[in-house]
Amino acid sequence: MLHYIETGTGPAVVLLHAFPVDSALWASQRRPLGTAGFRVITPDLPGFGGSPLSPLAPSLDVMADEVVATMDGLGVERAIVGGLSMGGYVVMAMLRRHPDRMAGIVLADTKGGLDPAPAIANRLAMADAVQAAGRAQVIADAMIPNLLGTTTRAERGEVETAVRRWIGAQRAGAIAWAQRAMAVRPDSLPDIAAFGGPVLVLYGDEDVLSPASEAALMAEAARSGGSPTQVVEIPRSGHLTAVENPDAVVHALSSWLPGAVGHSGLA
Repeated sequence: MLHYIETGTGPAVVLLHAFPVDSALWASQRRPLGTAGFRVITPDLPGFGGSPLSPLAPSLDVMADEVVATMDGLGVERAIVGGLSMGGYVVMAMLRRHPDRMAGIVLADTKGGLDPAPAIANRLAMADAVQAAGRAQVIADAMIPNLLGTTTRAERGEVETAVRRWIGAQRAGAIAWAQRAMAVRPDSLPDIAAFGGPVLVLYGDEDVLSPASEAALMAEAARSGGSPTQVVEIPRSGHLTAVENPDAVVHALSSWLPGAVGHSGLA
């Protein structure tokens, strides 16, 4: 099983974190959603935080299987599963491999399509660089301007400090493994279209990595397959909406979850 933090009781909600941090990303959402009547489970994906790195070849499928194994260990048959950025890629891998375990999905600051060739090359180069350096902190300066919005970097210095600390705490091997896994991910828009269950798409209005256009593509795919779909823009936020505007993300989730639970029949 993956290392995880669990809060609250009720219908299960599994929230998967972004790259290159761990489940601390969801710290501001755990208690409010738990208090609102949900069993909130926030795992550390393989190699991040308190979870061991998988010995298998880098693959989002491996991450998806590890999340489902953790659900099994916790006695969770079906859940609302959400992911931010890399966590969203894992959600899409779960749609391919374990659709029966998904009662609804949240796709936050992520994208369903393939990376263009330059982005794939950049992922592989970063994997090599971090592995050679032996520490994750070497990528923080390059990543922060893309991870955090202009408002956060100008007005919320404590958020940037926290994200730098989270990045620095990760293992170099996990960073490299995850980048290689994301570099070879397939086009997941067809998987979103095939789902049919409730879908919530979130994006930060200052997100340069997964902008509104990417959110629109995922929402279009979901609606084409008959999924009840809601799109929410999180204001004054870049790519890490859960920490840049945590209250807005709590509001979006707590407003959408009861309907998603009711639609899916999740107990």
